[in-house]
Amino acid sequence: MMTQELKSYPSGGRFRLGVRAHDFGRLPAEELAAKIASKGLVCTQLALTKAIAGLNLQPGQLNPGLAFDIGQAFLRHRVQIAVLGCYINPLHPDPATRTKLLDWFKEHLRFARDFGCGLVALETGSLNADYSPHRDNHGEHAFQQSIASLATLVAEAERFGVVVGIEGVAHHAVSTPSRIRTALDILRSPNVQVVFDPVNLLSSENHPDQDRIIRESFDLFGDRMAVIHAKDFIITNGSVASVPMGMGDFHHGLLLDTAATRKPGISILFEETDELGVAHSMDFIRGLEITSRNAGET
Repeated sequence: MMTQELKSYPSGGRFRLGVRAHDFGRLPAEELAAKIASKGLVCTQLALTKAIAGLNLQPGQLNPGLAFDIGQAFLRHRVQIAVLGCYINPLHPDPATRTKLLDWFKEHLRFARDFGCGLVALETGSLNADYSPHRDNHGEHAFQQSIASLATLVAEAERFGVVVGIEGVAHHAVSTPSRIRTALDILRSPNVQVVFDPVNLLSSENHPDQDRIIRESFDLFGDRMAVIHAKDFIITNGSVASVPMGMGDFHHGLLLDTAATRKPGISILFEETDELGVAHSMDFIRGLEITSRNAGET
């Protein structure tokens, strides 16, 4: 693991720490919210069918009452549903299936407010149905099809006063900070924001340039950054592999230094962890804060 030189960031630049709900298991909403809160976490990304036990939603079944009950369970434990995760493939190669997937996402948008949430997130798609990398994902056709799909979702979000959160990934149609900025410019709506996962933008080729990618991301779309995903990476067999925060080679010091200044109070959601491992990630962030505070006092 690479040793980082930690830069100080303002002591007032506090973050809201959370986790993907399904990383704590598939449980009834009340029990799941209590378990997340017991770790000192205050927000979550909730993927309904992955996280809520006994919930086997089919298209057309989501409704305000169900959404309210789930949202209230989390509210009682003071855990904000910062993101509704609905990670469909907006580039699914079968047009009929793609339409059904987009309609499912629109259902989430229509009822997001009933959960107490204003943002529904997805990645930007692969030409392979199973979301695996495709050799043409970086081509213009894939990009334009992704934009077309996103545009229909953003139009629905505008009607219901909620936000579509797009997440760039190195092997998907929107794969770089500049392409994220281009997508935002084409969509031209305040109802599309960015779920920033910097590790997802890294590949076996560009990971040595991670500092540039972090800085470029904040410069290009920091104003549209809604949530940050936090994890780490290692290089294994020549490829980027995700690992829990603080257990790899990612430059968290730079990320947090920049976020504290540019996006104070932003929600940071841990990935690649579980109920036991999240304590390590939280201790790692606290260690950065202590190091930064000590650096500022010397």
